[in-house]
Amino acid sequence: MGKSDYTAEQIQVLEGLEPVRKRPGMYIGSTDARGLHECLREIVDNSVDESFAGVAKNIWVILRKDGSAIIRDDGRGIPVDRHKTGKSALEVTMTKLHAGGKFGSNAYKVSGGLHGVGASVVNALSLKFRVIVLRDNKAYFQEYKRGKPLSDVKEASNDYLDSTLPKICNLAPQKGETGTITQFTPDPEIFHDVTFDKNKVKNLLRDRAYLVPKLAFHFFDERDQDEAHYYFEGGIKSLVAHSNRGKNSISGIIYISKEDPKLSISLETAIQYTDTFVENVKGYVNGILTTDGGTHITGFRIALTRSISDYAKKIGLTNKILDEKNGLTGEDMKEGLNAVVYIKMPSSNLQFESQTKAKLNNPEVQGFVSASVKEGLDTYFEEHPSDAKSIMEKILLAAKARIAARAAKDAVLRKGALEGSALPGKLADCQSRDPHVSELYIVEGDSAGGSAKQGRDRRFQAILPLGGKILNTERAQLDKIVKFEELKDLIIALGAGIGDSVTYSKLRYHRIIIMTDADVDGEHIKTLLLTFFFRHLPEIIKNGYLYIAVPPLYRIQIGKVVKYAYNDDELTETLDKANGSKYIVQRYKGLGEMNPSQLWETTMDPQTRTLKQVTVEDAEEADKIFTMLMGEDVGPRKKFIQTHAKLATLDI
Repeated sequence: MGKSDYTAEQIQVLEGLEPVRKRPGMYIGSTDARGLHECLREIVDNSVDESFAGVAKNIWVILRKDGSAIIRDDGRGIPVDRHKTGKSALEVTMTKLHAGGKFGSNAYKVSGGLHGVGASVVNALSLKFRVIVLRDNKAYFQEYKRGKPLSDVKEASNDYLDSTLPKICNLAPQKGETGTITQFTPDPEIFHDVTFDKNKVKNLLRDRAYLVPKLAFHFFDERDQDEAHYYFEGGIKSLVAHSNRGKNSISGIIYISKEDPKLSISLETAIQYTDTFVENVKGYVNGILTTDGGTHITGFRIALTRSISDYAKKIGLTNKILDEKNGLTGEDMKEGLNAVVYIKMPSSNLQFESQTKAKLNNPEVQGFVSASVKEGLDTYFEEHPSDAKSIMEKILLAAKARIAARAAKDAVLRKGALEGSALPGKLADCQSRDPHVSELYIVEGDSAGGSAKQGRDRRFQAILPLGGKILNTERAQLDKIVKFEELKDLIIALGAGIGDSVTYSKLRYHRIIIMTDADVDGEHIKTLLLTFFFRHLPEIIKNGYLYIAVPPLYRIQIGKVVKYAYNDDELTETLDKANGSKYIVQRYKGLGEMNPSQLWETTMDPQTRTLKQVTVEDAEEADKIFTMLMGEDVGPRKKFIQTHAKLATLDI
């Protein structure tokens, strides 16, 4: 297209909800499972806002067999009277971006919604969408398809309600009840998978129940007849206690509550330390989980660092143990820290980074939170010296481990340089120096490593064999990790460092592939490696760089034709199709039994291989699983294995 071809005809104006369908990621973050559940969250949070307004006491969520979801509240019900645009207020709310009752300060003083796009975005991304409003002793409804209304707002008859509402939880309204019932079916043209994960939905509802005391959530799943109810009066203190189940706490729950009438901001925070090595800090704003933090989390961290540092100096802890060069850092204070920071403020003043509300941007919140938490912690340490001592000992231990790890790591790197090569000798590196195309296979055993080195495409595939099972890093300090030979080689090969000096921009490979045998030892090694990455290099997982290779279990030769089966079902299906022909089946006990060409063809060739990308959908749940599987407490691990042993499958 030349310069003269660029005219006014090329300028498109997207009307109504068209922008949402053209660029859904701008509004819900993605079109994968996260985006799908973001849609449900948007509708649920609209109902939670009715509770903030002092009206709703119950919220129902039903996952239906037809793939739709229903959310009902007993709030006021969306207005249906005529809007100044000439249409019903309900239709305006559901079909117009930036339309809603949360821009002013009258209808909702506190709410999670602020852009007025939540419900309309979900409508745009739904194959079917229905809203039933209960108010004024009547029921009204409107139905939509991909964001477009199929009719005007109408009064709903009893027959209509009986035919559309499930009987599973008495959703049919009683006389005088008010509220809103929303049902939507995700559009398969938009989403990769339109199946709701009930565990994700239940976690969402449970979190909301903790954040909004005395609001009851009722969950029903028609698909398997599952049912759950959540109601808590303990608020965020109960949420922190729930997060720390299965861990040994070293302090009580520190609860701080503060309000600033001038700023119209209120803060609640609950803090508890455990004997683990990981941090779990969650930030919420008006019931919304801010996954990327924001000014409220920044203010919290500033206060935590200042308060602990001041108390440590006051009791002479740092002077006795640490010098000025090696004082306490914010990293030391993260180990074992579990906290919830919850801000409530007028929705009209909220500033989020995006529609998905992942990060709070209000600058005034940082100073308020910092001052409030600092004052609260200072008071708690003075009034609870025993807890303060336990916390300081925990932080001091983390500081000593950090200093030892730095010394050990420096020694490791110096040793590597003196030996003439910064890279480990067993690493067969690739020719490419572009991390975007470079791959690192972490292979179990020298035998498989040899086959992989011969069968690989050396232009972009690097091979690092492991000598056997690596250190369990769940409860290991960094100094032990960097001294462990196999992990030392892996850390140097990756190139990003570890601990407080990790620099992910120096990562040498953007596809790191764990390739182990399909037996018990292989699964154990895989779990140990996953523990290492999750605990010590989590950004590799977060950025989507970690994968698991899926080698075949069987080689089947039927005549001159060779096929591979990755599980028993595929083997049976292949043999059934043999139609009586003679065949030979080889069961691979390990990767070392494959010759280089077989390993390349089945597991390493980008055109034919199967890779499973490692992702973390729920960081808190993943933290619990790793603590339970790899921690010191045997009881919960034994119970988990006994319960799930027969359910284990290879999902490819």
